[in-house]
Formats: sequence, structure tokens, C-alpha cells
Amino acid sequence: MGDGDRVRCAVYMLRDDASLWCEGAAHAVNLATLTWDRFKEMFYGKFFPADVRSRLTREFMSLRQGDSSVAEFIHKFDRGCHFVPLITRDARQKLRHFMDGLRPTNRRDVMLMRPAGYDEATSCAFQEE
Repeated sequence: MGDGDRVRCAVYMLRDDASLWCEGAAHAVNLATLTWDRFKEMFYGKFFPADVRSRLTREFMSLRQGDSSVAEFIHKFDRGCHFVPLITRDARQKLRHFMDGLRPTNRRDVMLMRPAGYDEATSCAFQEE
């Protein structure tokens, strides 16, 4: 999928304030030639200022399952992945961070299944819960 297609899909999915922001931004930027990286930079700059991104990064780095269900933990983990690309772009680090965040009993059970990657680990975690 090219940059133009990604931008069009993202714009289509925007709702409420984000949709209004995009309508205004379209007057200043040509959406047809806007790159995906520039779109994300503009969007995150508007809706996730540096202090919010920093807080979300810290939350992700200390994320633990605790009393949450596996589904709730995975939801929080996936949301946090957007703010810590250095970890989440490396498949081994992403898997390691996910496994480290699981409740000890869940971690043990998932490790016994020897998941090859994050998707497999999440499937194993769901099976064990």
C-alpha cells in the first residue's frame, strides 16, 4: 500500500475532532501528495503532544498484566506499541517485552509453548487463560 492510499484510509477513518482537524489541514496541505510519515507527524503533533507521548511511552515501558485479563493486557500493549517503535519494530524485543509483562503464571505457560513471535505468543496467552 502506498503513502497516498494510507493517508486516504486514515482520513476516511477519522471521526469527531480528528475529522474536523483534517478538513482544516486539507486547506494548508495537499492530501493527495502528503506522505504517510508527514501525515503521522502532523496527526501525532496535534493529538499527542510530546508530553503525552512521553507519558504513554513510560506507561508502555512499565506495562504489566497484573489483574487484567489477557485481552485487556494485549489491548493496552498494542496501543502502546505506536509510541515505542524502537522496541516494537524489532520482533524479538517486542516478544520479550510482551512476555515480561505477562503475569508470572501466564508467562510460564506461554513460554512452555515456545512462541516464535508476538502473534503466536498472544494466541498462546489466550489459550492459557
